[in-house]
Amino acid sequence: MSMTANKSAAKATATEESLHRIFTIPEAPDSTLGLIEQEMSQNLAGFLGDHIVAKDHLLTSIEKDFACSAIPEDPAYVSDHMHHLLEKLVAQSVHTSSPSFIGHMTSALPYFILPLSKLMVGLNQNLVKIETSKAFTPLERQVLGMMHRLVYQEDDTFYQRWMHSAKHSLGAFCSGGTVANITALWVARNNLLKADGNFKGVAQQGLFAALNHYQYNGLVILVSSRGHYSLKKSADILGIGRDSVIAIPTDEHNRIDCAKLREKCLELQQQNIAILSIVGVAGTTETGSVDLLEKMAHIAQEFSCHFHVDAAWGGATLLSNKHRSILKGVELADSVTIDAHKQMYVPMGAGLVVFKNPSLASSIEHHAEYILRKGSKDLGSHTLEGSRPGMAMLVYASLHIISRPGYELLINQSIDKANYYAQIIDQHEDFELITKPELCLLTYRYNPKQVQDYLERCNEKEQLAVNQLLDQLTKFIQKRQRENGKSFVSRTRIEVGKYQNRKTLVFRVVLANPLTTKAILNDILQEQAELAQESISFLPKLFEKSSQLI
Repeated sequence: MSMTANKSAAKATATEESLHRIFTIPEAPDSTLGLIEQEMSQNLAGFLGDHIVAKDHLLTSIEKDFACSAIPEDPAYVSDHMHHLLEKLVAQSVHTSSPSFIGHMTSALPYFILPLSKLMVGLNQNLVKIETSKAFTPLERQVLGMMHRLVYQEDDTFYQRWMHSAKHSLGAFCSGGTVANITALWVARNNLLKADGNFKGVAQQGLFAALNHYQYNGLVILVSSRGHYSLKKSADILGIGRDSVIAIPTDEHNRIDCAKLREKCLELQQQNIAILSIVGVAGTTETGSVDLLEKMAHIAQEFSCHFHVDAAWGGATLLSNKHRSILKGVELADSVTIDAHKQMYVPMGAGLVVFKNPSLASSIEHHAEYILRKGSKDLGSHTLEGSRPGMAMLVYASLHIISRPGYELLINQSIDKANYYAQIIDQHEDFELITKPELCLLTYRYNPKQVQDYLERCNEKEQLAVNQLLDQLTKFIQKRQRENGKSFVSRTRIEVGKYQNRKTLVFRVVLANPLTTKAILNDILQEQAELAQESISFLPKLFEKSSQLI
């Protein structure tokens, strides 16, 4: 119930009057909620820094604060509950906006996002249909047109014709890259197994009937071994099975091996197995690598299959004229996924997919008498999700307020910072750069110079033993750095060519936060070097064995 902190000694009760108050009367400026709103609007970074406790707590310990499943019988005062949230939730959240927390794809948000988000939540529009969204519908269609133009660069005439066409769709807004990828492959499946003669199409009669009609021995999705896990989710949901996502080996640059991709296509053709889609990756989650999209597009054309590009991470790079060429060939894709909540600095929950052909999404069109009526411009007729918030408003505002040149500055700076970090890693004799940055992601590990020298001359068995020890060291440093709370990098396992493609534990950083400075990067590396020295006392057996090998 709405009441200021000085009244919280009294017991709140659920009455018609008190319920009416929380819907109609704002919190007082000097209440806990009022003070929080002021503090956040005046100094968001300071508020988060003050209230998020950086020390790492065990999840099992935090779970005790959220262990009760009973719905409260007594209401709480807003101010009392805000104190509870600050102590139990906010304090134990992740400081994703911190410039020294460089292990996340989430970043600091522009200040204007806060009041705009409050307006968006207050309006509470539902983008499934026009009756519950009105102006938000043409706004979302415009944003999809803007993102479509970013990828495909069609002229004004194209967008005047298709952007607001009731019978067509340039794309779909989604909650994130996973749903965007599922949507793209859903469209690809329904177009591949479309209605034909007496067969009503896979959407009506299902996968079994579709495979029988077209006499295919199966359907597969081809992607590099760096492909995102959402593709297996897609295969599962679409009924072809996770095993039907075939991983093609990568080259020394972590890009799909196009020669092996074509070989696999020929093999599948001989087995009468249809290729649902070839998926190019523009910014892998682990290394930020970008496939050779133009070559992949030509292979997809050769075998007449859908070409999808998962650019959830790297798609925003198209906003930079300087670096747009990294994604050369993306304009040849039939569909492209982009996440605005990554390098477009919009809050979580803003993904999208765009389709080159405005008619492509008609294969998943849904209608109902009470909603999504034929001939209407309801957005829900071409989306997997039904009820959705108006996240397009935040993308729309960001594109206008930041503008393309503004985004270019942000993207260029992030790539420059990644190259700088790679440079200081290379210059430090006790660190080893594993993958060079193509965008703003890179991987590396702590590896003392004498160990690096030994790895160059030892046999495979000895190399394996040392790398296993280094894996333990990487894990120790990463966990201890997280526990210390001053900075954070993530860790992952990737195949490393010079170590017989062994899956090796490495640090992974994402340098998208515009507030991260070179000084911070130097401090993070220095902290890791110090933690490595500290580990000698914590992991004596590791270093003892390492010394014997060396």
